[in-house]
Amino acid sequence: MANFMKRNGRYTARVRRGGHPTQTKTFQRLSDARRWATDTERAIDVGTFIYQDSTLDQLLIRYAAEVTSQKRGAKVENYRLGIIKRHSIGQLWLSKLSSTDLAHYRDDRLLRAGPATVARELSIISHAIRIAMSEWGFNLPGNPAANLRKPTQPKGRTRRLEGDEGQRLMMACQASDNPYLAPLVALAIETAMRRGELLGLDWDDLHLDQNYVHLALTKNGTSRDVPLSPVARQTIEALPRSISGGVIPVHPEALKGLWRRATRRADITGLRFHDLRHEATTRFFEKGLGVMEVAAITGHKDLRMLQRYVQLRPEDLARKLG
Repeated sequence: MANFMKRNGRYTARVRRGGHPTQTKTFQRLSDARRWATDTERAIDVGTFIYQDSTLDQLLIRYAAEVTSQKRGAKVENYRLGIIKRHSIGQLWLSKLSSTDLAHYRDDRLLRAGPATVARELSIISHAIRIAMSEWGFNLPGNPAANLRKPTQPKGRTRRLEGDEGQRLMMACQASDNPYLAPLVALAIETAMRRGELLGLDWDDLHLDQNYVHLALTKNGTSRDVPLSPVARQTIEALPRSISGGVIPVHPEALKGLWRRATRRADITGLRFHDLRHEATTRFFEKGLGVMEVAAITGHKDLRMLQRYVQLRPEDLARKLG
């Protein structure tokens, strides 16, 4: 129940709810104070009120609604937010949250998840606190996640198709019950497009008369045009038309099983579908394309990230030197 106190011609409203910090605010008019108190009580009761000294859990609820919801990767980030909120750290008040608490969270999560996953979770926490301080009026002494030591990241993958693995993989894909698996793999190797980009292609995206594919929205939020090699164009032209309108009507979850069975038939281990993007990107360089040309095809904006995809074989470089 709210109470009101008049002092020096102004009205201070005070809202108390069990288990929550007392909220106070001062107004010129009593009607405004009553309205604020009613709205505040309702927000507390339904769990949407954000306190100047809220728990991390309460902060992340607002962050999910106002920040995460605007991201293309909202579904994945909401999943990560759920993990953080279910952890005991979510019940800590922001004013008492320390880098030591976050270090304990980091070490505990590393027992259950990989370094990259834990690093992303810590980045979300840090960003949420930074937004709270810079945009939402939270008066905190600092961001305890800002200088926290991040988990050591594993080196980027360098897996390529070796020996006759490419031939064995294509034969295994062609033996699949799904007629789209082999074309999908061929296009991945020829274009360096991501799995989601390939599976999201519509026939309207294809400009076969000009030998390119237009991707209206990509992972980095911009559009790009991907040139088609003769092999890529022939592969697309041979595809059967699906009633769904998609060029490759394969669900991402279904692809996981198709890929697992195909690599098993091919007796190939340690190869992920995303490694085909590494393979394709490296082949572009081996064909003599320049860095900016490759970046235009793959969509990399950070050339340092592009380096992770480049796995030039020393024997090929030696032949160029000789």
